[in-house]
Amino acid sequence: MVSTVLNTDVKQKDADHAVVIAVTSRAVFGSGADDDEVYGEGLAFPLLQALQRVNEHLLMNNPAELLLFDIVLLTTDSQQQQQSPRIISSTRHYGLEVGRFCFSSEEDFVENLLKNNVQLFLSTDRNEASQATQRGVLSALLDHQTASCPSEQLKVLFFGDAVIQPDTGPTPPSRQAARSFSAQLGEMQRRFTMSDSPLSIGLVTWRGGRDSCADALHTLRSRGVRVDEAYCLAEAPWGPILSVFRPHFLLSDGFGGLEG
Repeated sequence: MVSTVLNTDVKQKDADHAVVIAVTSRAVFGSGADDDEVYGEGLAFPLLQALQRVNEHLLMNNPAELLLFDIVLLTTDSQQQQQSPRIISSTRHYGLEVGRFCFSSEEDFVENLLKNNVQLFLSTDRNEASQATQRGVLSALLDHQTASCPSEQLKVLFFGDAVIQPDTGPTPPSRQAARSFSAQLGEMQRRFTMSDSPLSIGLVTWRGGRDSCADALHTLRSRGVRVDEAYCLAEAPWGPILSVFRPHFLLSDGFGGLEG
């Protein structure tokens, strides 16, 4: 059973231009006492605030802007589905600009993503992210590091090794989706200067040396993406870079997670 509820508290985004991002409700909201009216803040809470901040800056620059993030809150947890009014009231309580709420079974959630034209799916569940990727939906895995990321600026880290990986056959749908999404991020970037942008993009390569990093930079630039910070690890540990750049999520050409 799948149901979608529009959030009448916010203005709906233009379906032809908006960038649709779905986030699972259990990532956004933490646990709370049964008698609490609202849930506590979850690890993806700063991420939603950062996405909202980008929208606010875009609209300040141009009140008629249509290229905006459109947030879908997806609930597959049966217990949370039974408390759907609590999820909606929690969103209202925190002032989160969620466009719609989708309640779905674990078996049908990918169909829900496709039906809502989701361009990026964010989850704390590796199995969910993998299932979505297999159906061509660009996905990223969230973990505990997301909770400590800044809320005033959206920070996206590209995994350059995947970006420059050559296609050995027909391009998988999830990789096509990654390229399309990165181009949309680049178009958003062009609305701002480097000094005032609420969107920061980083690049990290793990294998190879400077040439691999340069190839990845060239590829992203060809998609219109401006890289603010680039790191060539040469097989060094990820941890220090993640703690310095503090990305909300890692984006590869298909599926990625914050792992160090």
